[in-house]
Amino acid sequence: MAEVKKAKAAPVKEEVKAAEVKTEAKVAPKAETKSEVKEAVKKEAKAPAKKPGRKPAVKKTAAAKKETEKKTVGRKPAAKKAEVSETVNFQFNGKSYTPEDLVKSCRDVWKYDLNGKEEDIKSIELYVKPEENTTYYVINGDVTGSFFI
Repeated sequence: MAEVKKAKAAPVKEEVKAAEVKTEAKVAPKAETKSEVKEAVKKEAKAPAKKPGRKPAVKKTAAAKKETEKKTVGRKPAAKKAEVSETVNFQFNGKSYTPEDLVKSCRDVWKYDLNGKEEDIKSIELYVKPEENTTYYVINGDVTGSFFI
């Protein structure tokens, strides 16, 4: 049994020696003279350690800045988006109303029929039922009513 233990221990030592040889080969620079070895070691020492995932900052020279200016000078300015005019009309039974017309009628009902002040209006909700020729309103969430259109 003693022989078995010796056989198992031997490959482990060989693996360690092989790992040491590999690391030494990586560290040792390929140079023929001592001065070349010293220069290679100095270069390795001076070289900053690179951080993974980071790119070095690029400094723009004056020539590079001029080139980018030339590229931007020749471009046409971006076209502005034209504003679209939007209108809504409710047409039924030969009549036509806009939302502004209906809101104005609702404000008139509030002011003249309900004797309210226009400054007191916080919100207006309108519900138009053309089959009844009627608009239902809710003012400030609690005053409800209707008017004919």
